[in-house]
Amino acid sequence: MKFSLTLVFGLLTLLSAAAKTKTAGKFEQYHAKFLSNPPLKLDDATYERLTATPREYTVAVLLTALEARFGCQLCRDFQPEWDVVGKSWVKGDKKGDSRLILGTLDFANGRGTFQKLMLQTAPVMMLFPPTIGPHAKRDAQAIRYDFTTGPQSAEQVNDWIIRHLPEGPRPPIYRPINYMRLITIIITILGLVSFFSVAAPYLIPIIQNRNLWAAISLITILLFTSGHMFNHIRKVPYVAGDGKGGISYFAGGFSNQFGLETQIVAAMYGTLSFATIALALKVPRMAEPQKQQIAVFVWGAVVFAMYSFLLSVFRVKNGGYPFHLPPF
Repeated sequence: MKFSLTLVFGLLTLLSAAAKTKTAGKFEQYHAKFLSNPPLKLDDATYERLTATPREYTVAVLLTALEARFGCQLCRDFQPEWDVVGKSWVKGDKKGDSRLILGTLDFANGRGTFQKLMLQTAPVMMLFPPTIGPHAKRDAQAIRYDFTTGPQSAEQVNDWIIRHLPEGPRPPIYRPINYMRLITIIITILGLVSFFSVAAPYLIPIIQNRNLWAAISLITILLFTSGHMFNHIRKVPYVAGDGKGGISYFAGGFSNQFGLETQIVAAMYGTLSFATIALALKVPRMAEPQKQQIAVFVWGAVVFAMYSFLLSVFRVKNGGYPFHLPPF
């Protein structure tokens, strides 16, 4: 009886050692291929062998559909990011201490796998944890990562993979230097520096012109105080009918307005501003008293008429508005 138990125990030990040796050899084989061309390109057969149990390593497989006939724009957008993840792991973990292999299974090469997993969309990432060894998981089911929120960055996917790995190397993402972009930026900066060095004698007086900045500030203030942003947010109509065959230029109520109403209000505010500036700055500089007096009366009349029209607009917006000025 003791001899039988010893024999059974010995056979189990030999089988376990053989399984470990087999899985270790499988990892070394695929890891060597992964180092030469990351991420590892798979088909149905290599996918089955790589993810088969028992396994003493972790596998992350991206199931995608890159060909244009499949119409998966998300797959094509994410593939460069996935390549960055694979190359980063090769650069940061060449010895394979993390026991991780990254692979890509395209639908063109893995129709059987897609049908077996009953996948209707792509891309989908599957992470297969180890089933034997010190880091084996009790639940050996694959962990799925869906791209439900659109394209993901290499950093996001890498963080997700790291969260499911045991202790070991955690290589950061290494993005290749885009030399063409770098050259373009340098040429653009040099061009701008050259342009400003040549145009500076002509541009600086314009930039430092107080009247120019005063006009820009005034136009901006009038544009936004008249309700320009309200029109863009609410998508208001330009004008509307008044119910009698005519056109209504002003909308009733303070929470409504038309596009043309905004332009009329801006024109009123602009006229009032210009008249006030003329009375404050231009009229006092007139040398002839008679012309100065005429200008005072003219600009004063403009201010009075515009305020009268503005108060009439207030009464259109709110029928209970109590103030008014003649003639409107």
